[in-house]
Formats: sequence, C-alpha cells, structure tokens
Amino acid sequence: MDFESLADTLKALADPTRLKIISLLNTRDCCVCELVPLFGISQPAVSKHMSRLKTSGLVKETRKGMWVFYSLNRDKLNEIGVSLANLPDLSEELRQLEQKGLLVQCE
Repeated sequence: MDFESLADTLKALADPTRLKIISLLNTRDCCVCELVPLFGISQPAVSKHMSRLKTSGLVKETRKGMWVFYSLNRDKLNEIGVSLANLPDLSEELRQLEQKGLLVQCE
C-alpha cells in the first residue's frame, strides 16, 4: 500500500462517527436504516459516512432486495494493521435499541 492510500484510509478512521460505525460493524452487519437511531443524525448523513468508509475500502456492501447491508472489510483492516480489540463493544447498545423497537428490521 502506498502512502497516499494509507493516509486516505487513516483519515476515514479519524472521524469519531465513522470509528463508532466500525465498532458497530465489528458486532454485526448493519443497514443504514439501523444506524440512524444510534447516531441521532439523518439517514443521508449516515449514508455519507458509509460512503466514505466504503471508498476507503474499510467496509463492503451486500444487497438484499432493496436493502444494503454493510460489513467490515477485515482484510483491509489487517492490511493496515488496525486492531479492533481496543474498540468499545457496542452490542449492548444495539440490544437495547432492538428491545425498544428503534431498530428497523431490514429483511
């Protein structure tokens, strides 16, 4: 990997919202509509963050009907030497939102 690509990838990780998205995707794959209630920002804003992460190669997308699910590109993270072990575990936060009915089931 050249310096420009590495710098671009690290810049994508430098944003707190995108870093939190990475932490969530470390728990499970998510659809943009599921991320909106977690951040309290608009769907277009979440989509913009996802686009930036996708452009840098940190996340991959899979289409299921009309829904797009995002997952971590673990190969890319390993390539740049990023360990997810130090990220906070947000699975409890996801569970609480599911219990409150605030996560849309995109299936």
